[in-house]
Amino acid sequence: MKRVIIAIFTCLATLMMLAQAPATMIDKCVAAINAGGGVTANYSVTTSQGTSSGTIAMQGNKFRIISSDAKCWYDGKTQWSWSPVTSEVNITAPTASELQLTNPMAAAAHFKASFNMKRAKAKTDKTYVIKLTPKKKDNIKTLWLYFDESTSLLRTARFEMNDKSVYTVKITNYKHKSLPTSTFTFDKSQVPAGTEVVDLR
Repeated sequence: MKRVIIAIFTCLATLMMLAQAPATMIDKCVAAINAGGGVTANYSVTTSQGTSSGTIAMQGNKFRIISSDAKCWYDGKTQWSWSPVTSEVNITAPTASELQLTNPMAAAAHFKASFNMKRAKAKTDKTYVIKLTPKKKDNIKTLWLYFDESTSLLRTARFEMNDKSVYTVKITNYKHKSLPTSTFTFDKSQVPAGTEVVDLR
């Protein structure tokens, strides 16, 4: 009987460790991104409509995203967003929930709180895969995160939506360096001359 009880507790402990492992990997990824002060990287987003690409810079809770489709700066309090659709820059003070849509660090915390996670089988030993499914009804049906085992950095995120659309985000060319504060504040040279700036705060 004692052996059976020990075996059951061993199995439970193993399952608990497996359940915690995906969240731990996300924590490692956040720590790896924050190592050295800040990080820059290239990214591409592929959908059924095509592929767009750009650069991202992150440091602490600050970030900047630059592409032909959108430009966004966030200094930890204020966000400036430009889109070719509106042809204007909107200034906002986003809430925590709004930041989940744009800030990679906030998104990581959101995934941990709002999704069930489990480790999935990887095609290579160098890749750590997490499968996430929402705890509550969400536009996302399944989210797959692919990490580099050696660096803990996120390489690919695949969003499978309930409307059957698929978004694949690939991140490459990570570079760690301390970034000046100006990196995360609006740079008018990045938008067309004469662009209207609208303060929505």
